[in-house]
Amino acid sequence: MSAASRAPLRPTAWNRSRRAALTTAGAAVAALLVSACGSGGVSGGSGDTKFIMGKDGISTVEKSKRDAAPDLSGRTLDDKQLALSSFKGKVVVLNVWGSWCSPCRAEAPNFQKVSTDLKAKGVQFVGINVADPQIKSAVAFEKQFGVTYPSLYDPSSKLMLRFKKGTLNPQAIPSTLVLDREGKIAARSLAALSEEKLRSMIDPVLAEK
Repeated sequence: MSAASRAPLRPTAWNRSRRAALTTAGAAVAALLVSACGSGGVSGGSGDTKFIMGKDGISTVEKSKRDAAPDLSGRTLDDKQLALSSFKGKVVVLNVWGSWCSPCRAEAPNFQKVSTDLKAKGVQFVGINVADPQIKSAVAFEKQFGVTYPSLYDPSSKLMLRFKKGTLNPQAIPSTLVLDREGKIAARSLAALSEEKLRSMIDPVLAEK
């Protein structure tokens, strides 16, 4: 064996970069889960003053200052392919939840009721199920609460990392975003929602022309 073949392998720049990226991603997911089922945050991550926080804990953005939501896609709990882009032209309510999360369980009936009421008006609800290592737990949650709208299955919470820093990104579990008809983030809540509060998030966006 030559001296060259006995030399220890040195990490390439690409490998070092890849490891750093994975470490950063893992830390971001961990931070999200640390805040899981908490009382929610109060800012948009970057302190950007274009976000307006109401007394009800709901943050909103003027139509001209909104950021586009990432085109989240993947498999749903019923094993179908789904992409948010397919709902462009509709108001989309995006809810991040986990079957193990007590506030998520408390708000689930409210989401199903409002989803049913507003479906004919062009409002589409989409869930993102996070940190449920066994899909059967998430499926049982939907069955228990009669949830009929689709949910993306995201056990490692990687979809959350696709939101840009400084936007109204999800920062807790549960989190709820309302996207306007152009796929831009119009409102956000970082806490469980009553039916009244949920409607108060949706109605102004639905009324936009």
